[in-house]
Amino acid sequence: MLTYQLENKGGKCLYEFLYDCIKKDILSGKLPAESRLPSKRTFAKNLGISVVTVEASYSLLEDEGYIFSVPKKGFFVSDIKNFNMTEKSEENEIRFPEAAAPAGNSEDDGILFDFTSSRTCTDEFPFSVWARISRRILSEKQNELLQNPPAQGIPALRNAIANHLRQFRGMNVNPAQIIVGAGTEYLYGLLILLLGFDRKYAVENPSYTKIPRIYRTYGLECRFIDLDDSGVRMDRLEESGADIIHISPSHHFPTGIVMPVSRRYELLKWAEESDDRYIIEDDYDSEFRFSGKPVPSLQSIDIHGKVIYMNTFSKTLASTVRISYMILPEALSRRFSERLNFYSCTVPTFEQFALERFISGGFFEKHINRMRKLYQNKKNLISEVIRKNEGSHRIGIFGEEAGFHFLIRLPDYIDGKKFMENTRAGKIRLNPLSAYYSGAPEEAGRFFVVNYSSIPADKIEDAVKMIFDCLPAQEPVLR
Repeated sequence: MLTYQLENKGGKCLYEFLYDCIKKDILSGKLPAESRLPSKRTFAKNLGISVVTVEASYSLLEDEGYIFSVPKKGFFVSDIKNFNMTEKSEENEIRFPEAAAPAGNSEDDGILFDFTSSRTCTDEFPFSVWARISRRILSEKQNELLQNPPAQGIPALRNAIANHLRQFRGMNVNPAQIIVGAGTEYLYGLLILLLGFDRKYAVENPSYTKIPRIYRTYGLECRFIDLDDSGVRMDRLEESGADIIHISPSHHFPTGIVMPVSRRYELLKWAEESDDRYIIEDDYDSEFRFSGKPVPSLQSIDIHGKVIYMNTFSKTLASTVRISYMILPEALSRRFSERLNFYSCTVPTFEQFALERFISGGFFEKHINRMRKLYQNKKNLISEVIRKNEGSHRIGIFGEEAGFHFLIRLPDYIDGKKFMENTRAGKIRLNPLSAYYSGAPEEAGRFFVVNYSSIPADKIEDAVKMIFDCLPAQEPVLR
């Protein structure tokens, strides 16, 4: 009979301590796959605790995929080894591939710390839950899995996304307006087909470099709109003659600017002045705001159908989960149904059902809460290490309230180019803010973008020390 010493449970609840004990035995192999656990009543009697306590522990283990239940037979240990990221089995290895190197860095070159990568923490992917959901989908949805999904994505997933947005972002979205696709790049292509090749597109300056490259690959005119402290400058937008503006108002990449509501209404007014004008709202990391309330989306205050909202699960789940979605205004949604409904949905039906169950079952919310805490702790740690360094007066920190990145600024007396040379020599990958500009101002060369999401927490102190070691040995000249 399975038994544990429950006296030394520390400050944990009894059911949590029991859960930890069983989980540890499963992970160590002491409880092998497919082995049967004691019935709740028998187990409770043997341990001298209540059935309710055992039931709570079993429920938590089942929710996380460590055990599974068979009606009228009991609880059994799941075969979790096939879903362990570090498993070396040649037949059953499941591992996320490394993200591609940033533009201009085709080889690793022995890089020790990559502050340009926005990859998520793959160690935190909920494999056990995803595995349990996958098994159930294969068992329960066999007929549906062999049917081609609608062009927009399966209704169940679109309903789940709409419910999530309603609860988390306060957005009242009709699921019929949601289009699911394999990555935002694919959705950009659909938008271009939908809006037409005769439109003039504009992006923020600076901006994520892939966005203008995608538009130009389609042969489109792409203008760059300078920013002020509130986001895109309205005078420059008017001068550009653009029809479509692509923005990230809730957390601009890479500066971290949050667009105030006054500028948002100015943008909406600009869009309303012509039937051909639309705003693409890229809400790429809205789930990861660490201070204050979530910033309302631009789409939620749009009453004239001028905002196209885009988001992705690649930032919240894993970089290789290529599932994104956009929300079209009603007029564009009807146009999509009329003109592009013959396109096949690029996300496999199985993955759509799995993600729908992950969201609807409350697992996505739990995962977001856990990841938000993890990234906040990592952000706090890296900020603390920078500020405690004896050279902290040489580095300023900006835009650390949200997302996976922030900016550091070097003082005027430090040569930014020399600093970049030192980072390359020191096997650190770090991009200056100027790399994201079209025609960068001189000041941008003193700012550097620090993406910390892929840096292991236990390596942060070493990584920050190496950054400081790369600072040129310069001090201000006193006169």
